Amino acid sequence: MTFRQFAFNHVLRNKRTYAAYYLSSSFSVMIFFLCALFLFHPDIQENIIYNQAVEALQVAEGTVYFFSFFFVIYSVGSFLQSRKRELGILRLHGMTRKQLNRMLFLENMAIGGASMVTGLVAGFITAKLFLMAGANMLGIDHLKFHVSWLAVLLTLAAFAVLFLLISVCTSVFIGKSKLIELFQSGSRPAALPKKSLVLSILAICLIMLSYYLAATSTAVTVVVRMVPVTLMTVLGTYLLYAYFSVYLLEAVRSRRKLFWRRTNIVTVSALAHRMKKNAQMLFLVTIISTVTFCAIGVFASIHRLTYEFRQDYVAAIGYVSKGDNPLESAHLREISEELAAHGLSYKRVSLAINIVEVIEESDPKGKIQRMPLVAYSDYERLIAAAGIPFEEAPLSGQDALLMLGSQRERPLLKERRFTSYAVPGTKLGLVEKGITSHVPIPEYLTLELGGSMEGKFSGLIVSDEWLEQIPAAVQEDRYFAFYLAAPEQGEGIGSTLSQNGKVTYEGKESYAMTVSGTLFAVQTSIYSTMLFIALLVGTVFFIAAGSFLYFRLYADLEYDRRQYATMWKIGVTRKEINTMVTRQIGLLFFVPIGMAMLHSLFAFVALQSYFNFSIAVEAGFILASFFIVQVVYFYFIRRRYLRNVRKAIL
Repeated sequence: MTFRQFAFNHVLRNKRTYAAYYLSSSFSVMIFFLCALFLFHPDIQENIIYNQAVEALQVAEGTVYFFSFFFVIYSVGSFLQSRKRELGILRLHGMTRKQLNRMLFLENMAIGGASMVTGLVAGFITAKLFLMAGANMLGIDHLKFHVSWLAVLLTLAAFAVLFLLISVCTSVFIGKSKLIELFQSGSRPAALPKKSLVLSILAICLIMLSYYLAATSTAVTVVVRMVPVTLMTVLGTYLLYAYFSVYLLEAVRSRRKLFWRRTNIVTVSALAHRMKKNAQMLFLVTIISTVTFCAIGVFASIHRLTYEFRQDYVAAIGYVSKGDNPLESAHLREISEELAAHGLSYKRVSLAINIVEVIEESDPKGKIQRMPLVAYSDYERLIAAAGIPFEEAPLSGQDALLMLGSQRERPLLKERRFTSYAVPGTKLGLVEKGITSHVPIPEYLTLELGGSMEGKFSGLIVSDEWLEQIPAAVQEDRYFAFYLAAPEQGEGIGSTLSQNGKVTYEGKESYAMTVSGTLFAVQTSIYSTMLFIALLVGTVFFIAAGSFLYFRLYADLEYDRRQYATMWKIGVTRKEINTMVTRQIGLLFFVPIGMAMLHSLFAFVALQSYFNFSIAVEAGFILASFFIVQVVYFYFIRRRYLRNVRKAIL
């Protein structure tokens, strides 16, 4: 038997130990390959979402690859820790350190090579289904089955480098351990974790403070608080597992009735002695699961923006002519002819947008700014033309309403401190009294006012009487709204005048334009792409989190077998052993998933303040789905683990 055969046979004869590592790595390779397959598909380049899809898929490729690197490092470290006794035996029989490193290198390359082959084969098998599902989610009519060799080569090269680097670095995990340390690694219990009252209190304070900040976030503060709350939650979670859990277990031990009840003494003691090892694993699983829940939950909820989009673009086509635009008549005629050519009947409404110079009275510098003004009667005509009930009270005097450009800005504008304006050279003034209930003129078609932190708006709605008192406007724009039976029918109209359904007012053109049907198609494609990527990457993360649990359990399997065999000999029943195993595994499985769900719940509460719609249904569905998967995975692992433990007591 050659040295290579020796290393290869060792992997084959320890299939159980390497199973989770091999399958998780294969799944990562498959996802990476499928993303690359989609990225290099020729039909994607002809689709309207190409730029957005490419950028999202590139991010997904990088995320999967970056995460796979750390996943493999953790996996290799876990395996070597559980195999130190075997490595000690090999060293005792004369294997040099150089030969040991070479054996580990060959083993890791064998597993890595098998994972790449399995992942690519699984990718080829599921490619057609993946392309069909991807096309359906992204709104593409059809994607033919096409395998690009660039995708294959990219996958092979990327993961070959990854496994090669990890294999070269395996010697670092062994270090310069003495022979006696290698032999005792599997037999001696872990040292008791260190206690720290200060760090335990800090853990609780950090998590409670992060929860409070998340729960009290508003549309304005949620963006500012996001980074510090995330950092506090991550640090607090680690300290909770590493230090506070020690005090929690000691509290259970101090309650004699609970601690001495049935098999609790064994369960609690085992958890206490392994908490130092388990803390890192529980922390990783919690954070990875939280990221997965939040990413998928947010992008699943974003599809609710479809309802807001219909409120933002009540007119199928919006056209604004800036000042004296010489192309106005030609453009309007082109739009009308194109609608007629498609057999679409429409209703057209036009109005004036007066650009007036005003000074915000709260501005100490007295800076003059341009403000679009629309008469209240024109606002009412636009909403009535869309068939939407209009119930807003008429304006009078200096009262004005902020003209909403998009419903997504409403949460920010609600927190805005209303201000007043003065018109230079006159005694006229305006006072903001509220926000319009509807979007009369969508964003992109007028000046963009406000800011990202206080909310953006498109101008002011003023009373007709007040508007008549203005001596002269700096500029008068004209807005033309084309209404169709369904705004989506206008998709593709005006493609020669606009790119991807819009020409912004801030641009250099003499006009601005929006085509709601085209914009809706683009937006739907972007959101679908993001959800598609979140599902792929989130699945990789969740499977990796499950693998970490598998590694932790099977790293201590030999020690557990000896422990339960001893208990069996002194009279502990099989039912009691099953109970102890179930409780220990259950805590490892459901404590991190419970913490992750709690973290995610407060994250969703914070995000809710930023959205103008409820995300409770989507968030609840995502959390419930992952919890069910975790329960199924728990019973699967429990059954296999109990079967291995019973081998030692029969």
